[in-house]
This record gives sequence, structure tokens and C-alpha cells, in this order.
Amino acid sequence: MELGGGGGAAAGPGPAELDRGGLDVLQHTVGSLLSSYGWYILLAAVAIYLLIQKLSQSLASRPSSQSGAADAAVEPELVVRRQEALAAARLRMQEELNAQAERYKEKQRQLEEEKRRQKIAMWESMQEGKSYKGNLKLSQQEAEAGASSSAALPKAKPNKKPLRGGGEYGTLQAE
Repeated sequence: MELGGGGGAAAGPGPAELDRGGLDVLQHTVGSLLSSYGWYILLAAVAIYLLIQKLSQSLASRPSSQSGAADAAVEPELVVRRQEALAAARLRMQEELNAQAERYKEKQRQLEEEKRRQKIAMWESMQEGKSYKGNLKLSQQEAEAGASSSAALPKAKPNKKPLRGGGEYGTLQAE
């Protein structure tokens, strides 16, 4: 038995042949994996790529928002001016709301006063024995006439034909 390798063919394959055999095994293994799971591997690689892009964008946007907060802290005068402007705008809006509420209350008071006057007028007409509905219509007409400032003369009724003809025979006449 020789340790030095006098009979190369009988001792087994050399290092070049082992490398070649290992490369063949690796190529066969990778080829079979790609043929079986190639689409899955491709989709997983695309998903990982998109996930990395999304994370890098979100991390890039965070420091800019923190720098905006740092800028606001650096300029306190700007913050104070903004707060004062906001407070002034709120005060103006509140004053407008209060004015609208006052106008609404005044209008409601006027309506209540008018209703009270109508009730008094109806009560007085009922005490006199008159129809309260007719008096109500008259008071509404007076209010409309006063509001429109038109003449106080009532409109004349148009001349109507009598229901029965005044003919010689006293019978109904066809038109």
C-alpha cells in the first residue's frame, strides 16, 4: 500500500473529479427545486421586495414629520400667532352665533305677541257674540293690508249673475 499515490486510477477519483461530481449534484438539486417550486419562489421574492420598499418609504417619512415638530418648537412665535388667530376666529364665530340667536329670540317674541293679540281678539269677538273665525280673517286681512301699506278700502265683489233667470216664464234658462 502506497500512501503517496503511485496508482492514481486504483486509489479513487481525484479532487477535480470530486468538484465536478459535487457541481453536478448541486445543479441537479437546484434544477429540481426550481422546476417544482419556481413560481412560488418568484412570487415570494417579489413580495419581499415590495415589503422592503414599503418599509423604507415609511421610515423615510417619519424623520421628516419629526423634523416638522422640531421646526415648530424652534419657532414659538409662529405657534403663538397661530393660536391667537384661531382664538380670534372662534370669538368672531361665537359673536355671530350670539347675534343670530338674539334675532331669532326677537322674532319668536314678535310671533308670540301676534298670537296673543289674535287670541285676545277672538275672545272679545266671542264675548260680543260674533264668529271668531270671521274676526280672525278680518285681523289677518288687516295685518296684510298694514304690511303691504295698500289702501284700506275693501275690494268690491264682482257682479254675479243670479242663479235663477228673471225671464218671463220663471224657469231655468240654459246658457
